[in-house]
Amino acid sequence: MRQALLKICERHELAEMIYMRADGTLTKRRIRILTVGMDSFTAYCHLRHEKRTFKTDRVLSVQRVVSRERQAI
Repeated sequence: MRQALLKICERHELAEMIYMRADGTLTKRRIRILTVGMDSFTAYCHLRHEKRTFKTDRVLSVQRVVSRERQAI
């Protein structure tokens, strides 16, 4: 998981992740990863509108957000 986080961070991409909170609750969050450490990472969380620190082992999935522009016909 850490490698996926690093890759998204290096490319400055927006990501969506499924995260398990300490109480076991699952949340889906849209984030912009700022730094990645050994056991945790810092990201701007669009759900909370602030910078947050997340534990890497609680991330269940993460993928970059692909936005497509509409084509004018």
